[in-house]
Amino acid sequence: MALKVVGVIPARLDSKRFYGKVLFNYRGKPLLQYLYAELSKSKAIDRLIIATDSKDVKKTAESFGAEVVVTSKKLRTGSDRVAEVMKSVAGDVFVNVQGDAFGLKYSLLDQSIKEFVKDHTLEYGTLARQITSDSELKSPDAVKVVMKDNGDAGWFSRSPIPFIRHTQKKPWSGQHRYYYHIGVYFFRRAALKQFTMWASTPNEKAESLEQLRILENGKNIRVFVTKMKTISVDSPKDIKKLRKVIN
Repeated sequence: MALKVVGVIPARLDSKRFYGKVLFNYRGKPLLQYLYAELSKSKAIDRLIIATDSKDVKKTAESFGAEVVVTSKKLRTGSDRVAEVMKSVAGDVFVNVQGDAFGLKYSLLDQSIKEFVKDHTLEYGTLARQITSDSELKSPDAVKVVMKDNGDAGWFSRSPIPFIRHTQKKPWSGQHRYYYHIGVYFFRRAALKQFTMWASTPNEKAESLEQLRILENGKNIRVFVTKMKTISVDSPKDIKKLRKVIN
């Protein structure tokens, strides 16, 4: 029997750096609608849900036809919000797509979902693409991931990792293969439940990166490398970047 895949978009209204960004009107539509519309085309996701603790987000999402699950305001991370959805939704694999992963392409996402579903040894997964500029490499808003030889994540950081000790006077991005972490997570049902039982770790809190909780509890995260270019809107000034991925 084929495994059922549930896609969940956690959508908070009270983003600290850009309040209400998921409802920001961009070319006549709330930003959240662009992401939902793209994911709705997925052939690998069987059910797509928006998870929110906001009445305004719920009303807006339902106005463009989305299924919405209202979650607690006390949850720590997007993955914790996805886990709350899991309590009332049947599914074998849950895909957490952060609500500001603009430019995401469903066809490339589907490839990685299918690989994850096929390999039953995998509990956790995520996406990454190669970094090609030093400006992105040095930005704390761009999360970096280093990988082991088997394709699993070694570590995530907002700092450039690894550090080039004996560097030449030219861009770091041209001297080593760096990777940008894309905010999409794959979970087996049992693995997601386990995630919520772990306490937040000091490194997770310091970096504000929920995926570090998985690594620090001795689990592996398979990284699927893609050429997909996404834009993360972290502040109002990032809106101008959207023209690169939204026509």
